[in-house]
Amino acid sequence: MNITRNNVDALNAVVTVEVSKADYAPQVDKVLKNYLKNASIPGFRKGAVPMSLIQKQYGKAVLLEEVNKVLQENLNNYLASEKLDILGNPLPKINEDFNWDADDYSFEFELGLAPEFTVDLEAKNKITYYKITADDKMLDDQVQRIQKQYGKLISKDTVEEGFDVTGTFTNEENGINNTVTISLDIFKDKKTAKKFIGKKVGDVVTLKTKGLFDDDHKLMDYLKVGHDNVHGLDIEVDFKIEEINATELAELNQELFDKLFGEGNVTSVEQVKEKIKEDAEKQFASQADQKFINDVTSSLLENTKFDLPAEFLKKWIQTVGETPLTAEQAEEEYARSENGLRYQLIEGKVMSQNNLQITFDDLKAYTADVIKKQMAQFGQMNPTDEDVDGIVARVLSNQEEVKRLSEQVMNEKMLGLFKEKVKAKTKEVSYEQFIKEMYGE
Repeated sequence: MNITRNNVDALNAVVTVEVSKADYAPQVDKVLKNYLKNASIPGFRKGAVPMSLIQKQYGKAVLLEEVNKVLQENLNNYLASEKLDILGNPLPKINEDFNWDADDYSFEFELGLAPEFTVDLEAKNKITYYKITADDKMLDDQVQRIQKQYGKLISKDTVEEGFDVTGTFTNEENGINNTVTISLDIFKDKKTAKKFIGKKVGDVVTLKTKGLFDDDHKLMDYLKVGHDNVHGLDIEVDFKIEEINATELAELNQELFDKLFGEGNVTSVEQVKEKIKEDAEKQFASQADQKFINDVTSSLLENTKFDLPAEFLKKWIQTVGETPLTAEQAEEEYARSENGLRYQLIEGKVMSQNNLQITFDDLKAYTADVIKKQMAQFGQMNPTDEDVDGIVARVLSNQEEVKRLSEQVMNEKMLGLFKEKVKAKTKEVSYEQFIKEMYGE
């Protein structure tokens, strides 16, 4: 067995594997002798079939299989020993003149090599880390929402100011059919709200979507319209009234506080707002973190320059699926997946440059934390270490769960690294301002 490599350029190489008869013949003979022992061919006793007949019937198939085994094993060992960082898998070069009747064979494989590059996390950039705060308006709105939620509904016959109206938005042409409960103050224009005053159950109000709300993104919630379609959407929708209710707001008293937060934990409206603010800003922080990761990812893709063995990868893409692709289909697939591959390489480089690793202790600690949070949601606030450890052991016995949780642990490590290294400016915003920043408005 002899293996040599010719580097075509920095990103492409051809490996030649020379297989001699001595590399495969002993195993071929062994397999054929096993066939001989067990062959059942009419006209011959079991075990008495001539080897020439076995050779004629099975020899070529066994030869192909055993040569391929030797070839793949030695090629894989070579790639590992040479520490070659390849993309995709080796592609065999087709030899039209290949002769299986020879004793010695030569095979060529194309390799796509991973590019050499570095990632500079501390480079100048225009990334902003948003610190989202719950402002007074949001807190007041949340308190009132709680009062309405725990208040008493009173069914009404006719719509008046301050009432809630349940109904269905429809527009057949645009596939809109969504039932919601609204308060009339959601509309941007008071004239729109006035269209509802005096209406009864069964009445239909026709509205224009353009300028219907102070933020077009609310169309996504109320009409279930996709984000790509909400900007400047200018159609008419019908709202059929199905229910009209007034709400007698719940009193902000100790009975309500105990119901919301447990007996004696909160004793004033100010403390209610503090709790709401704390919970809301925890949720906001995870959204801000996700935007930060997305922005860092985009910046790294834009500013980390390296070439890929594009032609090799397109040929490889043609072969990897269950159904082979045409050159045109592979070209399209490569265009779709190129950025994903680039970020995969960048992420791997970031991990190696900064020695980011996941230990089993990391995985156990993270899983235990997730389990405790889940148990708390069901009222189990102080589970024993023994109970948690037992659940952790069961979870980590599932390889799919281990893979999923490992990805989450690495995401947290990457986020921590980005926060430490990336030179981002911090900007304090309300949630409403954050949404506008996120959608570039």
